[in-house]
Amino acid sequence: MIWLPILAGVLILAGPGERLPAWSRRIALLSSLVTLGLAVALIPAFRTDTHLLQLVERYNWVEQVNIQYFLGIDGISLPLILLTSLILPLVVIASWRSVSDRQAKYLATFAIMTGLMNGVFAAQDAILFYVFWEAMLIPMFLIIGIWGGPNRIYATLKFFLFTFFGSVFMLVALIYLGVQAQSFGIPAIQDLPLSMAAQKWIFVAFLLAFAVKIPMWPVHTWLPDAHVEAPTAGSVVLAALMLKMGGYGFLRFSLPITPDAANELTGLMIALSLIAIVYIGFVALAQQDMKKLIAYSSIAHMGFVTLGIFVVYQLATGQGDSALLGMQGAMVQMISHGLISAAMFLCVGVLYDRMHSRQIADYGGVVNSMPKFATLMMLFVMANAGLPGTSGFIGEFFVILSSFQASFWYALAAGMTLVLGAGYSLWLYKRVIFGPIANDRVAKLSDVNNLEMLVLGLLAIGVLGLGLYPQPLLNIMEPTLQHLIECGIQSKLDGGSLCQ
Repeated sequence: MIWLPILAGVLILAGPGERLPAWSRRIALLSSLVTLGLAVALIPAFRTDTHLLQLVERYNWVEQVNIQYFLGIDGISLPLILLTSLILPLVVIASWRSVSDRQAKYLATFAIMTGLMNGVFAAQDAILFYVFWEAMLIPMFLIIGIWGGPNRIYATLKFFLFTFFGSVFMLVALIYLGVQAQSFGIPAIQDLPLSMAAQKWIFVAFLLAFAVKIPMWPVHTWLPDAHVEAPTAGSVVLAALMLKMGGYGFLRFSLPITPDAANELTGLMIALSLIAIVYIGFVALAQQDMKKLIAYSSIAHMGFVTLGIFVVYQLATGQGDSALLGMQGAMVQMISHGLISAAMFLCVGVLYDRMHSRQIADYGGVVNSMPKFATLMMLFVMANAGLPGTSGFIGEFFVILSSFQASFWYALAAGMTLVLGAGYSLWLYKRVIFGPIANDRVAKLSDVNNLEMLVLGLLAIGVLGLGLYPQPLLNIMEPTLQHLIECGIQSKLDGGSLCQ
């Protein structure tokens, strides 16, 4: 699942794709479906009764400094690998007809990026993780910079500088931890005893890397620019997958490695999360560009992820169930947002392909000419607003329940986003889909074709399936999250912790 998409991307680049576009499309689709098949095959092979790493691969890589090619999955990496592997074939199908300029290179870039993202979620060596983490920036840099909009160069440089700047501090922290532990294996680093001062510096270094990626307020400003300028498939991958790497980083690194610093700074993290949820929700209300509105809503929804993760430290020791509920909410929110945001950006892409405009004011009355599209978009808008029965409700509800056990005011502030989310989501839908037909171009719009219906239909099934029956996903995550909570609340100041 790591190297197959990468090799497929290299094969597309080396092949006759520009002369024979159908050849590159078939290679991209075939490799993406095989990757998805391998990811689905992990489910029956995965044991849900243990938190230990499974399907481990471990080989010496740089023996002089004890860096290994060390892979493994657990209950937090498997769902994200499944999500990543699902999005790739949808992106390939969505780009089948909508991209004509250098399509082979376009598809190859997405294939390579998918492999690198799977590497991020499977890497169990800190340096290997960092290599995948940084390498993944290059394909997205090219996607925005080559196939983006008029201001793509500005958006690309801003995206790269923000994300690379934060990652440099993470590298310094990982090198320090690896030297101290005499191993760059993440399990060994998690067991390393650290003083409070060291933990605080390391926590801040991780925060700079992961907060930019989520992104958290106030380092979120690169995301709307990147979304507006990125092509549709770029926005899909950016929102559905790249933002999840920040939440994954907090779970994999910040909590088990620096539990005392996380406990000490939890007030700051909760405050930043609530600002993202409430303030950014109001910012989304003011947007006139559909992509910008969805981008800001992504920041608000990802605030629930960090709130669910760090509210653990505000709960009493005996409230283990509430802590687990918050963690489960954070993970479900990541998976759910991946499906919903992908669908929302694809919906904008469907309209943009026909009208070449993302401005809300240019639309109105779309339901008259695109009834099938209007029905599908209604489902995704309702899910984005957190309607019960959709996946958008489950994660937010879990986090709010957990927050209520910590503080009524946390839950009240977080609950406000349900109102705000309904406000900007339904207002967007009303202005674009309903009302009188805005102009002759809207009146002549054609409804979704078979490929668009396939992609949006599959995402609709995912949104409803996860919303109506989330238990299989919760079963996969529970042992790992329970173990992470135990690691996160156990102090390292008394000589260390056993977090393996």
